[in-house]
Amino acid sequence: MRTALTIAGSDPSGGAGLQADLKAFQRFGVYGMAAPTLLTVQNTLGVRRVELLPPDLVYEEIAAVAQDLPIHAAKTGALGSAPIIAQVAEAVARFGITPLVVDPVMVAKSGDPLLDPSAVFTLVERLFPLAALITPNRMEAEALLGRPIRGLEEAEEAALALLALGPKAVLLKGGHLEGEEAVDLLATREGVRRFSAPRVRTRNTHGTGCTLSAAITALLALGRPLEEAVAEAKAYLTRALMAAPSLGQGHGPLNHLA
Repeated sequence: MRTALTIAGSDPSGGAGLQADLKAFQRFGVYGMAAPTLLTVQNTLGVRRVELLPPDLVYEEIAAVAQDLPIHAAKTGALGSAPIIAQVAEAVARFGITPLVVDPVMVAKSGDPLLDPSAVFTLVERLFPLAALITPNRMEAEALLGRPIRGLEEAEEAALALLALGPKAVLLKGGHLEGEEAVDLLATREGVRRFSAPRVRTRNTHGTGCTLSAAITALLALGRPLEEAVAEAKAYLTRALMAAPSLGQGHGPLNHLA
């Protein structure tokens, strides 16, 4: 039995955060474990409240898992603050948790903030160097680099610039770029590769970033090479979007069983 750990926030509506991660892990037959970093009060309409957990508690959660169970891959989601990021980085380094997928969650689908802006420096300095892959969307990449991304050429340049910040690879997600195709860009030391899929026109996009990064994490836990894991995870995300059950009044969740 292969395992994966998510270190992320909780979404009580089940569409994003650690709940989405665990569903995606299960879909690929990977045993899921979770270390919550923050609690949200949210649904498909938006986030009403965010409560950060104590940083030392987050560290102890990760330590408890690492000292008892194998961790074949791990991912991070919403981390909330610089002290939490620092404790997560400390635990990842101390217990040799690898491969690590870092989804630099900054803002919820509704536009509500999930990361203190002052924590971005800590995210880059402490966590990016430990990451086998980071998975920013366009807005997160713009925030990390401090410049706009207006098309695929600028997105490729941005992916390479993010790679220079320390991770082993960067998947710059293209869901927020224009075009009939949703194009994700995977930047590694070997160059940039494009992964395309037909754009699914739907309001049911709650948790897409969490789900994609979780699927990649599960596939890495199963031993898939990175490019293969990205391709398979993107195909899974497209199916999950197309089969979304249209729950809720806002941005509905995906069908994680697709």
